[in-house]
Amino acid sequence: MKTGQNLLQALTRWLDKMEFSSSFILGSVAVIVGLASGIGIWLFRELITLFEHFFFGVLSNELIGVSRYAIILVPALGGLVVGLLVHYFVREERHHGVAGIMESVALAGGRLRYQRIPVKAVSAAISIGSGASVGPEDPSVQIGANVGSMFGQWLGFSEERMRALVAGGAAGGIAAAFNAPIAGVFFAMEIIVGEISVQPLGIILVASVVSSVFSQAVYGSQPAFSVPAYSLKTVWEMPLYLGLGLLSGVISALYIHLLYLSRDIFQRWQKAQWLKPAFAGLIIGLVGFFLPQVLGVGYETIGNILNGGSFSAVLLLGLLLAKLFLTPVSIGGGFQGGVFAPALFLGAALGAAWGQVADMVFPAIGILPPAFAMVGMAAVLAGTVHAPLTAILLLFEMTHDYRIILPLMFTVAASMLISTALQKESVYTLSLHRKGIQIKRGRDLEVLEGIQIGEVMQKDITPLQSTDTLDDASQIFGSIHTHGLPVLDPDGKLCGLLSIRDLEKGLSNGEGKALVGVYCTHDPLVGFPDETMGTAIRRMGARDVGRLPIVSRDDPTRLLGVLSRTNIVRAYDIALSRRAALRHRVHQVRLGALRGDETGIIDLTVHPESAVVNKPINVTRWPRDCIIASLRRRGRLIIPRGDTVIYPGDHLIVVSELGAQAEIEQLCQQAAQPNPD
Repeated sequence: MKTGQNLLQALTRWLDKMEFSSSFILGSVAVIVGLASGIGIWLFRELITLFEHFFFGVLSNELIGVSRYAIILVPALGGLVVGLLVHYFVREERHHGVAGIMESVALAGGRLRYQRIPVKAVSAAISIGSGASVGPEDPSVQIGANVGSMFGQWLGFSEERMRALVAGGAAGGIAAAFNAPIAGVFFAMEIIVGEISVQPLGIILVASVVSSVFSQAVYGSQPAFSVPAYSLKTVWEMPLYLGLGLLSGVISALYIHLLYLSRDIFQRWQKAQWLKPAFAGLIIGLVGFFLPQVLGVGYETIGNILNGGSFSAVLLLGLLLAKLFLTPVSIGGGFQGGVFAPALFLGAALGAAWGQVADMVFPAIGILPPAFAMVGMAAVLAGTVHAPLTAILLLFEMTHDYRIILPLMFTVAASMLISTALQKESVYTLSLHRKGIQIKRGRDLEVLEGIQIGEVMQKDITPLQSTDTLDDASQIFGSIHTHGLPVLDPDGKLCGLLSIRDLEKGLSNGEGKALVGVYCTHDPLVGFPDETMGTAIRRMGARDVGRLPIVSRDDPTRLLGVLSRTNIVRAYDIALSRRAALRHRVHQVRLGALRGDETGIIDLTVHPESAVVNKPINVTRWPRDCIIASLRRRGRLIIPRGDTVIYPGDHLIVVSELGAQAEIEQLCQQAAQPNPD
């Protein structure tokens, strides 16, 4: 990998020496990203085929020879392997899948930990191959996005360019996974970038097209689903499509809710993390034994539904409910995969069932249930990811059927209306929202307005001297692994900033003995310690810089520190913790204003082995006249009820008589005494 990075950097220096335009260089890198994304998705799909053959060919045949019920263990064995891979090689991540990419683009300049992607891709292939109810698109997007971030980091690109490469890689992932380059572009713009913007559009288009061309060269240009010609027969079908849209919105909101409910349940389960996918796999195997159609991606079942296969309305509703249950269990339990394909499955089952019922009620119209299934796919997907253009275009490209445009748009609009009313956040943004991150147009600035630069800036820096040579600077850059350092003149005053690109430009010209003061950027953009982080990010974004020298207001040449991308992420953590603490404190103050002379307020943290752990509040024998007023868990304020379960590390606000405080502290902050019996 290091050799490839050096070759790319040498190529970039050669391109710089040839004085090609920045647009040409970016376009060339976008082609490489698109091609690499296409190759990555091809390898990923081959891995899925390999593991499907192993789990449901070789392994299942061996197990069936022992007992026909033993096939239930196949997803559990796959889950065990996935759990071990994730536990030892991936470890816990801040956000799952696409949400992590969105956070990186919004907060970290598109910098992703691309070293983990091979293990994550293998884990996802095993998940799908062993029957987990997940889709291939989320891992495909991760592969493409990490490829884009990898090339951007290797080449030392600016944050804005790296964001564009990450979005381009994500578009390439969708394009190759679904043979849908247009939908890939809109996915990147609507979800990853957060807005339809001209600036990154060129890179996204190039990467998406190149990735799709490679995919079509390998697999052919046929659509993902071959369906008969469906069209709107009569205007009287439109009210029925409206009904489908309303139902799709409800299913989408329920789908999102169940996904996060399942995650919370598995997170609270006090078992080894690597064992949880195996347990989830056991549940999947039990359900899949009776309804094998819900195992894995489910594209074959979707294709049968779209082509008018013999599915009764009762069976379709059974498949809908089973998929609606198994996908949250799969993802919450720790299997690796996406929510796109299950959403398409839900939409197809819902639409076909709705079409069959409508045909029985209104036989004179001549309703075709598969047409409703096709429209339902886009409606549920749009309601789940809150990206209507992506859903509409993806359906077009997956079916090559543009004849049902009017009911499709109408149904998607209705689904979006209901889904957003019931669940304001999409399946991706809800993960960020629960941690206090509100991303609008790819940025989250509001939360940072309460954090000053001086609180998070890096103070222990090693500035360069203007009299240092570029060779000296190269050694310093390599020893501390940085992409830029401030430069001081002989009087110790700030005179410039030397970036990695400035350094590479000088070294590529063979001027290693040249002085840093000649090649550095003079009069750099600076910040002040009393400014907010929101102001700093806006300033850095406007000038496309990755770090700011922080100087004194009294003397703008006196260097106090440096603000970099790492400090921005740290500022978010501080801001979110401060926001939660503030809410908690406000609640405490309100209680204090109401308390009498004989009452007191206790703020305590629950001991992991105390007597109240893992029990509902109403089960524990609390002292008389004791009230659990509020509970703070992982930065989230909860107003408890009697059935609220207390977990280790919870912060409680307890109102009680003064004489009962010692007993409460003993209950919550000391290990439970063993029963002498």
